[in-house]
Amino acid sequence: MADAAVDTVAPVPVAVIGAGPAGLMLAHLLGRAGVETVVVDTRSRHEIGTTQRAGILEADAARDLVETGVSDRVLREGVEHEGLELRFGGRPHRIHFKELVGASVWLYPQTDVFTDLADARDRDGGTVHFGVSDTEVLDVTTAAPRVRFTSPDGSRHEIRARYVVGADGSRSTCRDLVPEDRRARYGKEYPFAWFGILTEAPMSAPELVYAHSEHGFALISQRTESVQRMYFQCSPDESVDAWPDDRIWETLQARVAGEDGFRLEEGPIAEKTVLRFRSFVQEPMRWGSMALAGDAAHTVPPTGARGLNLALHDVKILAEVLVRALGREGEAALEDFQPRALRRVWRAQNFSYWMTRLLHTAPNASAFDLRRQLGELDNVAGTRAGRTYLAEQYTGWPTRGHH
Repeated sequence: MADAAVDTVAPVPVAVIGAGPAGLMLAHLLGRAGVETVVVDTRSRHEIGTTQRAGILEADAARDLVETGVSDRVLREGVEHEGLELRFGGRPHRIHFKELVGASVWLYPQTDVFTDLADARDRDGGTVHFGVSDTEVLDVTTAAPRVRFTSPDGSRHEIRARYVVGADGSRSTCRDLVPEDRRARYGKEYPFAWFGILTEAPMSAPELVYAHSEHGFALISQRTESVQRMYFQCSPDESVDAWPDDRIWETLQARVAGEDGFRLEEGPIAEKTVLRFRSFVQEPMRWGSMALAGDAAHTVPPTGARGLNLALHDVKILAEVLVRALGREGEAALEDFQPRALRRVWRAQNFSYWMTRLLHTAPNASAFDLRRQLGELDNVAGTRAGRTYLAEQYTGWPTRGHH
């Protein structure tokens, strides 16, 4: 279809594939710098805006939403968390981020980040095409890449760009444009998944609770005063149909139980999902006139809450680099993107892997494995150096001017 007739042809400096938070934040940052973009996505705006995902923002990411003029809603409706709780050995252990590293995180769902960004694009007159089909990205090894797509009304369009950014998520087609013999893919599959629920219940705790027990892992999160998100470790091939509400609550309560008598607030379960996860990185993150950002280039297990934050960090770097590339420096400026992005990506991969192995019970784990794991948890929670390491990693090394 590369040479088929099109109804419109539009020149633009940057075309973005993917209208999730990464693609929209990139378009927003470029727009502030006077660089026009066109963003396309196969999903409808409603579909993206109702897909439940991560809910933790690093302080720097929250600050960027406010200071770049997206919205200050994160400050009005988000909840600042100055720490988290590790539960193991039947006891709670607080990791106080603010006290240890002077930083915090914000509980603010990714759906709200998307809504803020989509509204900001509307407000600022940005061009975003949702619900497109037959998307083709062509000629990325030249200085004149093209993007072709079909609108929901059936009309066919072509974007002629100088640069293309693939921000099309974990099922990215853009990353496949890097030839197989010129790319490296690193990955790890995990032998467990998360069973997630959305429940209509009061908060069980003011901050996130990460629980390790002989029964397996659980994560207690919050959404609002009356709606909570909770997860527990399960098999990757688990069926939601095998889990009536009573069994879910019995499992969650057993995994957080302790000598302090802590119990979860129960309520009707509105949603049940099985979340499989893996670690993945593709290198290079740039090929010709195309760059990859966010889940298109890398995914992490959700344990360390790094995925959305990594995506936003990618595009923060990429926006700066693209402005330079479109100016006096030319294409050479793009050489800065990958090394700066990958340093943080691999740090986050290490932390996400470490935290996943720290808290989950491996299939066929021996008694020694479980006792050793408790020893490691005690080293983390019971020493200032351990608590500081977790706090620094979890809050995302949030120091201005550092990458």
